[in-house]
Amino acid sequence: MRIADVLRNKGPAVVTVDPEMPVSTLIGELARHNVGALVVTENDAVVGIVTERDVVRRIHERGPDILNARVVDIMTTSVFACLPTDTVDSLAETMTERRIRHLPVIVDGQLVGIVSIGDVVKSRIGELQTERDQLESYIDHG
Repeated sequence: MRIADVLRNKGPAVVTVDPEMPVSTLIGELARHNVGALVVTENDAVVGIVTERDVVRRIHERGPDILNARVVDIMTTSVFACLPTDTVDSLAETMTERRIRHLPVIVDGQLVGIVSIGDVVKSRIGELQTERDQLESYIDHG
């Protein structure tokens, strides 16, 4: 299965934030959209990604004053991305090896979606269920 298939099932919607947004507002956006990460864009270009983990770690390091900082102060700027043509299996491997839970999907410099580790697991479970159903059908009608 390809990432394009995952996006077709879940939809291409991606919530983005501005790097100048206050961290306190960011927390509200994460909660409002019920997501664990937001892509940071500037002039429609991906400049970073910010996760719940980023927020928690910065609160631990710097205390609650971090809530007055900007997203640019806590975001990850080294963003790994994928293509719609990448396979779910290759993405799962990348996510596991690099300990990444969210990957933007980018085509020709344009953000077209985001894939989470949950999306990858859901896709893989669906594939396994299909294989199981096919095997049962083969055994029953073989």
